Amino acid sequence: MKKVLAILMALVMVLSFAACSKDPVDDEPGTEAETVADEAVSEEASEDAVAGDTVVKTLVAEFKALAATETDALTIAEKLAQSAAVSAIGPAAMELELEENYLSGFDNYEVTGFDKCIMVAPMMGTIPFVSYVFTLSEGTDADAFVKGLEDNANLRWNICTEAEEMAAVAEGNFVFFVMAPVSFDA
Repeated sequence: MKKVLAILMALVMVLSFAACSKDPVDDEPGTEAETVADEAVSEEASEDAVAGDTVVKTLVAEFKALAATETDALTIAEKLAQSAAVSAIGPAAMELELEENYLSGFDNYEVTGFDKCIMVAPMMGTIPFVSYVFTLSEGTDADAFVKGLEDNANLRWNICTEAEEMAAVAEGNFVFFVMAPVSFDA
C-alpha cells in the first residue's frame, strides 16, 4: 500500500511539473491597433535593453517604455507579464487588495504610500521572481518610496531559492519593483 501511494505521489509530481512547463495559451488576440502599439513599445524597450541583458534590466527598460504611454498600472503589469524575459515562467498580473501592506519579498516591512499595487508573479511559488507596479498616492515622495523598497527587499524571501538581482524605479506616478534571477535559461 505504501509503495502504491508513493508511486501515485511521484506521478502527480511529475505531471504537475510537466503542466507547469507548458507555455500559456492566449485565447484572446488583441485588436490590430493594440498589436501595433505593443510592437512599438516592445521596439522602444529593445532599443533600451542591450542583447544579453538580465531579466531585471530588460523588465526595467520595458517598464519605462510602458509608463511613458500607459495610464493604468494593471495594463503596464499585464504587458510586463507577457515579456519575453519572463515567458519561461508564465507569470500572471493580479491586483492586490491589501488590508495590511506586507508584500512578498519584504519580510516585515510595511509598504505604504500607494493607491494601487499590481503583482506580477509566477503561479509556482518556488521560482525566485516577484515584481510590483505601484500607483503612488498623491503627495507620496517617489524617491523615498523607491529607497524604502530597495532598503527593505530580501532577495531570499522565497523558500529554498534566492533572486540574484533587484531594481526599483519611478516613472511619473508609477513605481516598478522587481526581484529575479539573472535569466530563466536552463
